[in-house]
Amino acid sequence: MSNAASKSKTIEVVEPIGERVLIRKDEDRKVTKVGIHLPDKIEIPTLTGRVVTVSTVIENNPDYPISQYDKVLFNPKQSIPVDFEGDNRLYVVPIEDIVAVFRRDP
Repeated sequence: MSNAASKSKTIEVVEPIGERVLIRKDEDRKVTKVGIHLPDKIEIPTLTGRVVTVSTVIENNPDYPISQYDKVLFNPKQSIPVDFEGDNRLYVVPIEDIVAVFRRDP
């Protein structure tokens, strides 16, 4: 097996460090639930997304009730986009910029 062939089969993983979380941002909505069309360049101060992974600091801290696959509301101003995918939907977000976690009633 050649060295080039083995490199093409490796999988890149993004693991946040410190008090950070990796989030996949939800698709931008162009129409609200009541049918209002939003402009393409609208500035929305908060975004929703799904947690892809959390750092070990967050995972081991009971003060942060957040885990993989949680749907969250976050402020993107301090977020770092990850140039890992073509559509740039992955963000490394400081834990203090996650403002809410969506939960279902049991």
